[in-house]
Amino acid sequence: MTDDAPVTERPVTAPPVTDPSDVRRLDDLLEDLYHGQERISQGDIYRRAVAAEMPAEMLTRIAALPEGEYSVDEAADLLGGSVT
Repeated sequence: MTDDAPVTERPVTAPPVTDPSDVRRLDDLLEDLYHGQERISQGDIYRRAVAAEMPAEMLTRIAALPEGEYSVDEAADLLGGSVT
């Protein structure tokens, strides 16, 4: 027996982005990414964010998303953006 607390999975949630310019950059990235697309993979979001030279904090948030595909609403909610 060990005294370790059980580890449970929690959904990724991001604290709100506080810098308005970072929110705008994230919104612009998501709008560009999702133009004509319904769902985008976590990997594609990350690659485009790196290419767009997003702040390190944002890249960390994107990298922490579970692999899979996200709608623009899901991505914005999880990353702290305001695109809907």
